[in-house]
Amino acid sequence: MKKPFLLAPSLLSADFSNLEASIRTIELKGGDFIHIDVMDGHFVPNLTIGPPVVKALRAKTTLPFDVHLMVTNPEALIDAFIDAGADWITFHAEAAVHAHRLVSVIHDAGKKAGISIVPSTPVSSILELLPFVDLVLIMTVNPGFGGQEMILSCLEKVRELKKIKHERDFSYIVSVDGGVNAKTLPLVIDAGTDLVVSGSAFFMGELDR
Repeated sequence: MKKPFLLAPSLLSADFSNLEASIRTIELKGGDFIHIDVMDGHFVPNLTIGPPVVKALRAKTTLPFDVHLMVTNPEALIDAFIDAGADWITFHAEAAVHAHRLVSVIHDAGKKAGISIVPSTPVSSILELLPFVDLVLIMTVNPGFGGQEMILSCLEKVRELKKIKHERDFSYIVSVDGGVNAKTLPLVIDAGTDLVVSGSAFFMGELDR
């Protein structure tokens, strides 16, 4: 039976002193992807991990790596994360001037390309990219830290994207990241989300399958 949604637990809320154990937890609890948040301290007010850590983790699991670049200059890091073993690479529309070019670079490397928008950015800003991307990531919190409360109005973007996809026969999947827990998950799924990113709630056992 087809799952009602795909699950991508976020390593942002994992035990950074034992990431391999956190990966085992994701595998045991039915994660479909491993979501890896990359923060540069500029685009968002935090620093996380870089390509060497992703490369070290690549040998520990066969689950797809869903790398989310929350960085000011994504074009400077895409090749490094491709080489490190990323399967999906998502960058922010707010950080990229030549977004279509970056999508092409990711595809030319045989990887899946995603575009993300923060809560204050409308879907209309990425309409020209929708025929080309494999994933659209809707941030339902202001990115930079885990454990935030979901901005529920952002779920309207999910509905809008699903409507556009159906009307124009596009192929992207829609992902939601931020504030997903046992209480908000039904709302996220009802909006039509395909891929759910969850950090704190997942590792606290709220989303056990």
